[in-house]
Amino acid sequence: METLPTIAPLEHLEYLRLALSLAQQSPPKPTNFRVGAVLVDEGSNRILSTGFTLELPGNTHAEQCALRKYCNANRVDEEEIGSILPVQTVLYTTMEPCQTRSTGNLPCVDRIIGTLKGMNLGIKTVYIGAKEPSTFVAANAGQSRLEEAGIVCVHVPGLEDQILQTATKGHSPEEYDSGAHHGKHIT
Repeated sequence: METLPTIAPLEHLEYLRLALSLAQQSPPKPTNFRVGAVLVDEGSNRILSTGFTLELPGNTHAEQCALRKYCNANRVDEEEIGSILPVQTVLYTTMEPCQTRSTGNLPCVDRIIGTLKGMNLGIKTVYIGAKEPSTFVAANAGQSRLEEAGIVCVHVPGLEDQILQTATKGHSPEEYDSGAHHGKHIT
């Protein structure tokens, strides 16, 4: 079992720093972004699960890994996750969740929305460090899709440049766009 840091309640930037440190564990490749995700019970301030791009077998994304690891630890199928997540579960992710996958995997947005099925109503807030650059998808509407489903998306400013540098390591230099900001802001 991995040892995770203790983070004070509502320290959004610190949770995002943890997600960034996870993203840095992802292998640099020109075909994907290096992203980190942290699933947190905001009520108890307990980290439920973490994930990073390509952590699990297959072309896995960070959010997918965090959700799958939580399901595996609790011996439930991913379709049932909304029934076991604590009521105040939130997700921290270094980059806006994807709405489209070219590999046949379910998009992360659909996975997050899927947590709303169940008695505890799943993930209600997603804290995002940076908007997804248009490298692989011309205009990612992941945030819009989450908000349409009733999930609050909050941009946590302060790490955008580090997030995008980490995410695009292994890409050509012209793919890096440091101007990506979005959503509600937390200071």
